[in-house]
Order: sequence, then structure tokens, then C-alpha cells
Amino acid sequence: MDAAKPPLRILLCAPRGFCAGVVRAIDAVEEALRRYGAPVYVRHEIVHNKFVVDSLKKKGAIFVEELDEVPDTNAPVIFSAHGVPKSVPADAAERRMFAIDATCPLVTKVHREAEIHHRKGRHILLIGHNGHPEVVGTMGQLPPGTITLVETPEDARTINPPACDDLAYVTQTTLSVDDTAEMVEILRSRFPNLSAPHKEDICYATTNRQEAVKQVAPQVDAMIVVGAPNSSNSQRLREAAERAGCDRAVLLQRASEIDWTVFSGITTLGITAGASAPEVLVDEIVSAFSERYDTAVEIATTAEEKVFFPLPRALRSDAAE
Repeated sequence: MDAAKPPLRILLCAPRGFCAGVVRAIDAVEEALRRYGAPVYVRHEIVHNKFVVDSLKKKGAIFVEELDEVPDTNAPVIFSAHGVPKSVPADAAERRMFAIDATCPLVTKVHREAEIHHRKGRHILLIGHNGHPEVVGTMGQLPPGTITLVETPEDARTINPPACDDLAYVTQTTLSVDDTAEMVEILRSRFPNLSAPHKEDICYATTNRQEAVKQVAPQVDAMIVVGAPNSSNSQRLREAAERAGCDRAVLLQRASEIDWTVFSGITTLGITAGASAPEVLVDEIVSAFSERYDTAVEIATTAEEKVFFPLPRALRSDAAE
């Protein structure tokens, strides 16, 4: 052991980092660049991670917030993993754009559920965060006034939807499992006939990463969540660590953001990563701690993930070229 360095046990949560929907979205941009060359336009950050976005920019991706920022072009225009309102592909079609939809299939599932409930005459309660691109996309699947957003338990207690007897709920895919369960319970107590999703809307990756954090957080002095401030699933991981008993839980984008005073005196450290954070950033943070501590790294596995989503049809090798 290096006498100059204090010992530090690092528990790496598994699963962590990229989920299947994020891998598919990033691969879609890279395959479009390989197949069609630069530039490739991307509406909104393809995933919420600056490192990923900057690396794709270097390869020739141009990120825009709205389609009116895209010039008249034959270049591909890719929609982000978070999903888009129906007006966006309609605008793209009107402008004869070569649009590629990289919406995560699990987000698309929520869109389809909302449409089915709407066709059955139900008013929809959407549990999610106002302004998050996934929520904007889901609300944009249906006419205004057909979806009511529920952000907090207080909202669940007080909202007055227009049709109390024929309601259904859907949720954003990246929410806190525990918070959502609380809100659903409140809504069910108020609206006993509330229709639920056929299968849980919160995605497998969000659920698995939160569960891993809940297992590790009580065992460590501090927890680092590698992820972006605008990443919903990363913020929920930090909250989950705090709730599970880890007072020093911080969200970091990179090793350069480490405030070493926060970690003074620790002997155990948990590390996880949001679903849009690449493993290279986890490695970077582990290396930074290894420079100051005599580290012993362990993997804390709570689930195995084998989910795979194929590329959007327009980019598959079996599609007509």
C-alpha cells in the first residue's frame, strides 16, 4: 500500500451508464454521418450529455433546437431520443426533409399508449416534469386539452381533470420510481377507475440504475452520479442516493468538476452514471480518485441488462440504399 495515500474503497454501481435507447440514438447519428457524410442535423441534444454532443459535433453533427434552424438541404435530420411532438415530423414532411426518428422505442410506447387511451375517449394524466423534451413530445401527440400534466404529489391531490370517471395515466420514462408510485397511489385513491399502462412506463434502465444506487448508497460515505444537470434520470439517481442514506451525493459531468473538500475524510465511495453518460467519464473520475487515494474498486451488480434496439429503419443495412 502507498503510505502517502489514504485507502479508498470504490463501489461501482452496475448497471450504470448508457441504456439501449441512448446507444441506438448515438449510433443513429454516427451511422448517418458514415453513410451520408457531414453535415447531419440533429433536433435537440441527441441525448443529455455534453461530452457526447461535443464529440458528435466534431464528427460533423449540427445541433438545432427547432427545424426552422435547418436550411433547405438533402442532409439527414435526426430527432432526438426524447421524442418529438407530432407537429415536428409533419413540418419535416412538408419541407421534404430526410427525417430520421431516433426516439427511444420505450418513449414511443408511451406515445402509442396515450393515443390508444385518447381513442377510447379517456382523458390522460401524464406524470412528468414540465418542459422536459420527453414530456413536450408526449403532450404533442394529442390535441391540446386532452392531457393534464401531474408533476408533484400535491398536483395529484388537487388536479381536477375534465372527465373524472374515464381517466388513464402514462408517465415520463426517466422518473423516480418511488415518487411516481406515490403519485399513482394518490391518483388511484381519488379516481378508482384510473386506467394504468399495460406495462410500467418508467423504463428498465431508469429502474435498474435507481435500484443499484439504493443498494450501494447506505454502504458508502459519498456517492457520485456521472451525468448532466439537464438529465432527468441522472438527477433522480442523485436524489435516490440521498434518500437511501448517503448525505454526500453529488452530480458531476467530469472529473474537472470534483470539489475535493466534499470528499474529505471518506473511506468508501459509490459511483454510478446516468443513462446518457459514457463509461469514459466514469473511468476519468476513478482515475482522479486513484491519484489521491489508494483505491480498491469493486463492482456492485444488482441486475443484468441485455436489451438491444435496432437502428431506425432508414439506417439499417437491410434498408434500401
